[in-house]
Amino acid sequence: MKKINLPEKFALFSEKWSPKVIAALNEYHLKIARIEGDFTWHKHDETDEMFLVVEGSIRMDFEDHSEELAEGELIVVPRGVLHRPHADAEAKILMIEPAGTLNTGDVRDEFTQSETDWI
Repeated sequence: MKKINLPEKFALFSEKWSPKVIAALNEYHLKIARIEGDFTWHKHDETDEMFLVVEGSIRMDFEDHSEELAEGELIVVPRGVLHRPHADAEAKILMIEPAGTLNTGDVRDEFTQSETDWI
């Protein structure tokens, strides 16, 4: 039971699209990531996924529209919904999802991380 300082955790890594687990909450992981550019179009058939913009701004693309998110805003992507995160410039995000959730969902590509590091 120790506090978690997000700026300190973000300072521990610089790679993009490489989520890091910072805490566990019941069967969920709280993950942080630096993102920039386009991610992979994907979906998670078994779980919803939450994205909170800690710093910067992102766009969440869906098949029929996009949502712009500014610092301090969040979005919940329902299970089974095809989506693609995007950031024009580096953004820092916090995600909450069940432990073991594959970052690319139903897709396997160069962004896929089979294991997520704890920091």
